[in-house]
Amino acid sequence: MIGRTAGLPLHLTAATLLRVSAEGMATALVLTVQARTGHAATAGYLQTAMTLPYVLSGPVIGSAIDRAARPRRLAVALAAGYAAAGTLLLLIAGRSPMAAALCVAALVGCGEPVVVALTSLLPRFVAPVRLSRAYGLEAASYNVAAIAGPGLAAALAATAGGQYAGAAIVASALVGVLALPLLPFPAPGTTPEPHPDPLTSESTPGPNTPAPADSASDGFVRSDSAPVGPTSAESASGDSAPGEFVPDDSAAGELVAEETVPEKRGAPGWAEVLTGGLTVLAHGRVLRALTVATTLAWLGFGGTAVTAVLLAEHIGAPPSAGGRLLMAMAVGSLLGALASSRWLTPGRAEPVMIGGLVAFGAALAAVAAAPSVPWAMAAFAAAGAAEGPVFAATLMLRQRESPADRLGQVNTTGGSLKISASALGAALTAAFADAVGPVGLVLAIAAFQFAGAAAGLVLLRVPRRVRENRSTGAGSAP
Repeated sequence: MIGRTAGLPLHLTAATLLRVSAEGMATALVLTVQARTGHAATAGYLQTAMTLPYVLSGPVIGSAIDRAARPRRLAVALAAGYAAAGTLLLLIAGRSPMAAALCVAALVGCGEPVVVALTSLLPRFVAPVRLSRAYGLEAASYNVAAIAGPGLAAALAATAGGQYAGAAIVASALVGVLALPLLPFPAPGTTPEPHPDPLTSESTPGPNTPAPADSASDGFVRSDSAPVGPTSAESASGDSAPGEFVPDDSAAGELVAEETVPEKRGAPGWAEVLTGGLTVLAHGRVLRALTVATTLAWLGFGGTAVTAVLLAEHIGAPPSAGGRLLMAMAVGSLLGALASSRWLTPGRAEPVMIGGLVAFGAALAAVAAAPSVPWAMAAFAAAGAAEGPVFAATLMLRQRESPADRLGQVNTTGGSLKISASALGAALTAAFADAVGPVGLVLAIAAFQFAGAAAGLVLLRVPRRVRENRSTGAGSAP
């Protein structure tokens, strides 16, 4: 293990390598099956088999990492199992009976959530005042993987042949697994000590050092603190959620976040393991708004890949130009995530999430009027630049509003909901493509972003108004 001063760079290296493998697996699988059988559509069954287990395995892996006394061993074991299953799948796909390949694909899906669960470990070795930047860089890690994974698979297929498309994907996963044991993986409840930040060469205060407060436009005062959870009084009353802001008599007219120590619990039952993250997402006002908004947005986003190809043909370009549109969006998202690592703070996360979805939808709607591929690429890049900060804000809000011992479960459950919505969106796109055409599809995707932003805004504001009415005695029935 290497000291925590190098924890964040090592985490980003290992996690990004594993995510490159996860993002490139589908592309490598299609190219491999095409080269061996001449029938690429067969890979669609294998992709489905990889996706379906994620819905159940995600919460289970998240809960296990949250509670593990030795998270390093568990993370390495899960990542090694995922890498081994992925390697085996790429070796047998197109060569063995479909039933055997489907079983191995399901194993890949069971282990893949570990690449998301690693995000929940950041607060254990990154000081609270540095978490904002860490989550911006973490979002950029996903964007880099989304670009590099498919790109590596396609490049190898073009140079060495489709049957070798998975070589870089396997190598990336293996190197990521080898890097994981070097990370500092403290036990649950551990807080980082003060240390210099190797990415900025600045001194990083520890958890006991006062952090500057962020003043939000709504008059709230939020601190860059570690995850906050509900107090026993809040849980009993049911009026407040994890991370809710509570009045402080010492600050006249201001609201501050109340920190609590996570309650120690015994081993959870299966029902709690599978639904515990969903319960946290549904109970908290901010997490509920975030989950509804981003799930609606991803319901539309699921059709982006197909729509990009159809739009390229609509403009008069070859279908391959759709890949350039998607690449422009990925690059824009990477730049947006990197920029947000500098200016995004917990106090700005809610408006960034809402405003980012609106900007994302507006940029996609502009694609409908694009007269050529360069204009369409510019609009897709602008959409990506808006999506990058939204993802960083999503990670930040989950960390800020979740109990510390449920963060991994919340991250993997939220990811499962988004993946499920994306899969449904892709199916809806295929069903309505002929009826509405590419322009109708891209406008529909934009509409889902607007719907997500509107739903999130309503869910953020309505409960607060209800509580204000209660406190003044207004709106109560006799």
